[in-house]
Amino acid sequence: MARALILDTSTLIAYERGTIDRAQLDEDDLAIAAITVAEFRTGIELARTVERAASRARVLATITSAVAVLDYTERTATEHARLLAHTRRAGTPRGAHDLMIAAHAVEHRRTILSLDSRARFADLPGVSAVTPAGHS
Repeated sequence: MARALILDTSTLIAYERGTIDRAQLDEDDLAIAAITVAEFRTGIELARTVERAASRARVLATITSAVAVLDYTERTATEHARLLAHTRRAGTPRGAHDLMIAAHAVEHRRTILSLDSRARFADLPGVSAVTPAGHS
């Protein structure tokens, strides 16, 4: 059965490096947040060589042509604020970009696919997160 997933930047990097079994996502409904595009583009801007930048740009173009890119809307902002308030009340700060991705996941009822254990997405209220098969 197809899963509704939102991929974070760590998953896109694994895709670029070939360290994720891409076939495991073939049947899934995939999306990324616009902030994930910005994070990946930062890697393009910081690439050490023109060739590496071009390679990363091709990967990003392939990904964005195949998955939905979710815009940050007023509804996303509402979910983002709710999650931000939760983390502040709990004394468990999170990265602003991670909270944006989590807000998109809640808004669109998607599970986050992430290799970033520091993000602790699944600890956030209303957020579901999984690690790609073959990774722990």
